[in-house]
Amino acid sequence: MKIFENKKLERDKFRKLREEISLNQRENVEKNVRLYIDSIVKGYKHIGYIAIYWPLKNEVDIRSLKEKFTLALPRCKDKEELLFYPWDEKPLTKDSEGILSPNNSSALSHLQISMIFVPCLAVDKKLIRLGYGGGYFDKLRRNNDWRNVPCIGVLTSNCVSTVPLTKAEWDIPLSGFITEKEIFV
Repeated sequence: MKIFENKKLERDKFRKLREEISLNQRENVEKNVRLYIDSIVKGYKHIGYIAIYWPLKNEVDIRSLKEKFTLALPRCKDKEELLFYPWDEKPLTKDSEGILSPNNSSALSHLQISMIFVPCLAVDKKLIRLGYGGGYFDKLRRNNDWRNVPCIGVLTSNCVSTVPLTKAEWDIPLSGFITEKEIFV
């Protein structure tokens, strides 16, 4: 029970910190995400889908990547499973969590996705991510095939924890994170 209590306290703390961020900070995080992707793309002739997220309150919005890259968005199925789908021109609908997402074609496999960007309430230097508590990304990444897809946290620097975050046995470290001040990948 202590893990859940600690995580709740951490969520409350970092939600408050995230409310303090400026639009300029969020835009600079987005610029660093673009810089990172551009540096990766230069080394490859073909890059698959880049999986991103539909931003919720105060999360960094990286949807403008759609102008330049082929993107996928997650869709929660029955509040149990997270799958990625191509973000095409069809209208988005709300998934089981009430978040806009594609509701088309077949889900993409780990082989079709080159990297995943996930929103973070916080992350620590051991790459432990604090999210909202649904566990969707950790459940997906329990599968070794999905764990091999680079998974990079997106947040502002004030939400990078200077002390280790509470880690549960099911928490899977990220591959790195990007803020307005650093690309830690």
